[in-house]
Amino acid sequence: MKLKDLVSKLNLLDLCGDDELNITGVNIDSRQVKEGDMFIAVKGTAADGHAYIGKAIELGAKAIVCEDMPEEKVDGVTYIRLENTEQSVGQIATNFYGDPTSKLKLVGVTGTNGKTTIATVLYNMFRAMGHKVGLLSTVCNYIDGEAVPTEHTTPDPVTLNRLLAQMVEAGCEYAFMEVSSHSVVQNRIGGLRFVGGMFTNITRDHLDYHKTFENYIKAKKQFFDNLPADAFAITNIDDKNGMVMLQNTKAQVKTYSVQSPADYKAKIIECHFEGMYLEINGREVGVQFIGKFNVSNLLAVYGAAVMLGKDPQDVLVALSAMKPVNGRFEALRSPSGYTAIVDYAHTPDALENVLNAIHGVMEGKDGKIITVCGCGGNRDKGKRPLMAQEAVRQSDKVILTSDNPRFEEPEDILKDMQAGLTQEQMAGVLTIVDRRQAIKTACMLAQKGDVILIAGKGHEDYQIVKGVKHHFDDKEEVRACF
Repeated sequence: MKLKDLVSKLNLLDLCGDDELNITGVNIDSRQVKEGDMFIAVKGTAADGHAYIGKAIELGAKAIVCEDMPEEKVDGVTYIRLENTEQSVGQIATNFYGDPTSKLKLVGVTGTNGKTTIATVLYNMFRAMGHKVGLLSTVCNYIDGEAVPTEHTTPDPVTLNRLLAQMVEAGCEYAFMEVSSHSVVQNRIGGLRFVGGMFTNITRDHLDYHKTFENYIKAKKQFFDNLPADAFAITNIDDKNGMVMLQNTKAQVKTYSVQSPADYKAKIIECHFEGMYLEINGREVGVQFIGKFNVSNLLAVYGAAVMLGKDPQDVLVALSAMKPVNGRFEALRSPSGYTAIVDYAHTPDALENVLNAIHGVMEGKDGKIITVCGCGGNRDKGKRPLMAQEAVRQSDKVILTSDNPRFEEPEDILKDMQAGLTQEQMAGVLTIVDRRQAIKTACMLAQKGDVILIAGKGHEDYQIVKGVKHHFDDKEEVRACF
């Protein structure tokens, strides 16, 4: 693609060189630059791309996009200066990859909890209905049936547009995408066109990055502020910020609720560890999901499918065949009669939702709840005592253990969790740093009819210790105990 076409929609402050150059690739990571590429120098939170301009040119970059012009320029390289490169990466990537979101229907899901379940169920449902579909999620990205491993909830703009272009090439009609608060603030979704957006809920998370809860809310809201008038915006009005998110959107607003009148309304008729029987908008349906929080997730799925033109009855039939997402309230039955639930819950609210769901199924039955949980290192420390409090409040026995300590000492993380508990509460708490031993201990303590909740990692098959990934899968550990 010609350089001038690549930057045609941008406000250029300066251009030094040949804008007729043919650009063969776009990169924000200098290590990935190849001969003939454009390198965009972004001032990130961890590193400044301007420091790697020389490296990018060594590897063959023919165009450099920057905020600060280098004092020394290399012959044969074109330099473009912009006011803010981070804000422009998305548009450049969209131009380079042929504006993929103009050729498929992209729906974004944002919120603290529920994003993965909603996006993945929509992906599976629309594939079951005969469509070619793409998925961009925390667990894995998919180009129709082809899995593409993922590192972030929302990829960087170049990777994002490349994946969307591959979806278009594969014939995908729809794409469902988790939209993180980081991706909105960092303009990773810049240049993309969404036909719909969904809000799940918002509770304390990522304050290590956003600093305040108000900033976190603003980041989520910005996604809906930017939706076009011909898009739809579906919100959970059971969350007190549900309508706040949509107060400035131009999109068509729809609501869902399990508590109040809404466009999409549901109630639980029966609940078991095998699934639930629900009433959705006056029609009954059996689903293989458990818990009130999952009723909300399925309502969001139902609403999005209807807004995308699907018949409500066809949507309910498809919902009845859907299975829970990997690592989201996965129930494993032991030969000795207890149940282990593996779930990704890593916020106080998510932990509360999962434990509420377990209590809902166990109501009127004998059996104790044993909760195994920890908190991730180098993340919001303020939620650690809250996690411990929630676990103790709703469990008969709690085992505090490591999650992903990353670069922190596991013992320090556990002390932060313990700080939220009284001496009396600590009497019912075990602290076992080694996660494998913690899971083994929970299984040894469990009796017939008991439920073990192993929270925090869900689908993850690794632990990060001192920055190094080690294989570790909660489900594998549970099955070994069985």
